[in-house]
Amino acid sequence: MKKIYVGNLAFRTPESRVHELFSQYGQVHSVKLVTDYVTGRSRGFGFVEMDSEQADKAIAELNGTELDGRVLKVDVAKERKSSPSRYHGRRW
Repeated sequence: MKKIYVGNLAFRTPESRVHELFSQYGQVHSVKLVTDYVTGRSRGFGFVEMDSEQADKAIAELNGTELDGRVLKVDVAKERKSSPSRYHGRRW
């Protein structure tokens, strides 16, 4: 399985629309759009999980295409670097 980064999404684009788009290239195991912790509003990017071969085809075909008026950035997701919490040691 491969995790795909999908960037430059319109804030109004729902997960179901992203799922529908990627399912044209094979079985989509999951879709997760990232939202702002405070407002709950979409941050304009997310992740899709698909089988490796199908994911490679989806990346090649969808990178640079338009969805909901925005040109998508589609690539293999990179591992997130862990960073210390900004709030470490603070008392609330």
